[in-house]
Amino acid sequence: MDLDVFVTAHRAEWDRLDQLLLRGRRLTGAEADELVALYQRTATHLSLIQSTAPDPALTARLTQLVARARATVTGARRATWRDAARFLTAGFPAAVYRSRRWWIPTAILSTLLAAVIGWWIGAHPEIQSAIAAPDELRRMTRPGGEYETYYSSHPAASFAAQVWTNNAQAAAMCLVLGAFLCLPVIWILFVNVLNLGVGIGLMSSAGRLDIFLGLILPHGLLELTAVFVAAGTGLRLGWTLIDPGPFSRRTAMAQQGRAALGMAIGLALVLFVSGLIEGFVTPSGLPTWARIAIGVAAEVAFLCYVYILGGRAVRAGETGDVDAADRSAELPVAA
Repeated sequence: MDLDVFVTAHRAEWDRLDQLLLRGRRLTGAEADELVALYQRTATHLSLIQSTAPDPALTARLTQLVARARATVTGARRATWRDAARFLTAGFPAAVYRSRRWWIPTAILSTLLAAVIGWWIGAHPEIQSAIAAPDELRRMTRPGGEYETYYSSHPAASFAAQVWTNNAQAAAMCLVLGAFLCLPVIWILFVNVLNLGVGIGLMSSAGRLDIFLGLILPHGLLELTAVFVAAGTGLRLGWTLIDPGPFSRRTAMAQQGRAALGMAIGLALVLFVSGLIEGFVTPSGLPTWARIAIGVAAEVAFLCYVYILGGRAVRAGETGDVDAADRSAELPVAA
């Protein structure tokens, strides 16, 4: 295609479309019809230029023109409370449900690894001495030691906010960094599992594993589940880069990336709940069984939320992605 001839033949149409867009809502019926026709024609021109004679300056101009025309033709869409309700009752639980084949194995393997690390440290005093000096280990594990006072070392509200911020950042990093072939996600997950395993090992060696679990379980069940969901979704995102399935790699990554972004928002809410439990329930004077019961209830509620609402939404066709009107067309590619 001769680009100069093509531009000369169609420049008037592009200029006319630009003029109509500048008029905004003051268009007559005939002008509105003309705008739609020019928008469709210009979108076709842009596709032809991109595929046969890509010119950066011309492509940028037509891309902007088509985007403006699309916004005018389809109308600006504003988020409403109905969108938020739909996200919480369908979009987010559906996204978590659909990624369960990734985060459930992640949770099982991580828990087993933490248990193995804990056993290894607890059964080998030389490993414990490599972690810290004997006096420091006693300060951490004795009654009233650092492991116990950690949860009451700050006012409950500020502690809950700090915990929520740190956990939300870790979950977001798992979701975002999954695109880098899964490796950063594996590292973040390993660091969390290692910290848990060290706590299990040191407290079990001091004969106080029951105290440690009584402090961890109330908030840890929901908190770790959220981290496992984030890590599993990040791993899924990284695998999509390797195997995009029936779509082009760009389309598949965009689809999974949008779903991951929505999950980051939803998981921040889940971690907010676990942060409240960690700030107000874990250090409270409630009996251990009551604190653990609260943690178990929160975990069961989240799993029911995912499997009941999420499963129902997935069966109804929900994917966790944004609405079709808010994303570009997606076409399968030949295998």
